[in-house]
Amino acid sequence: MNKTEIAPIDILLHVQGLPPGGVKIMQAMRELLQERNFDSITTAEISRVASVNEALLYRYFKDKRGLLHKILAEYFRVHLAQIQNDVDETRGAINKLRTLMKGTISFHKRNSVFSKILLLEVRNNPTYFESEAYAFAKKYSRLINEIIEEGINNKQIRNDIPLSCMRDIIIGSIERACMRPAIFDRDFDEELLAGNLAKAVIEGLGTPEMQG
Repeated sequence: MNKTEIAPIDILLHVQGLPPGGVKIMQAMRELLQERNFDSITTAEISRVASVNEALLYRYFKDKRGLLHKILAEYFRVHLAQIQNDVDETRGAINKLRTLMKGTISFHKRNSVFSKILLLEVRNNPTYFESEAYAFAKKYSRLINEIIEEGINNKQIRNDIPLSCMRDIIIGSIERACMRPAIFDRDFDEELLAGNLAKAVIEGLGTPEMQG
């Protein structure tokens, strides 16, 4: 069973500074990515699906990879806003970690194109690390850092492991768990996965007092 997709307009409704033709191009690329991998999609196909002149793609996004990064940035924009709001409404670092992990796994499930781009398409190209999408990824990492620091200060999270290592464990475990569904377009039980993953990670990062 395929994962449920949010309609493109939900993600692309509030793209700022981009004319309607640019948004149509983003919607067309996103539609094509639901069924195809990035390398197999041509700029001619994108412009045909978007019903715009192919030259507009190069005007608004520089090239096909720039378009890919822009789509990922818009996903990240929505995701980060949701996660930040959910974390702000949660008390305690351990509970915040659970909220973040559950919310991120849920976002991956509901947005398979986001998973495919982030986990399979962008990190093999140096231009990603200069993109707006990567800037959002760093904000997400900083949010995790803040939660870990709060937990260490409140003695909820152990202080004998480097913060960067703990952050990488959290991000890596989420992405590894979501990668197989992204590759094979498989559905999964997000509640069960989030619960099991949070339990495994938090028990490893928590202080003895929190585990007891």
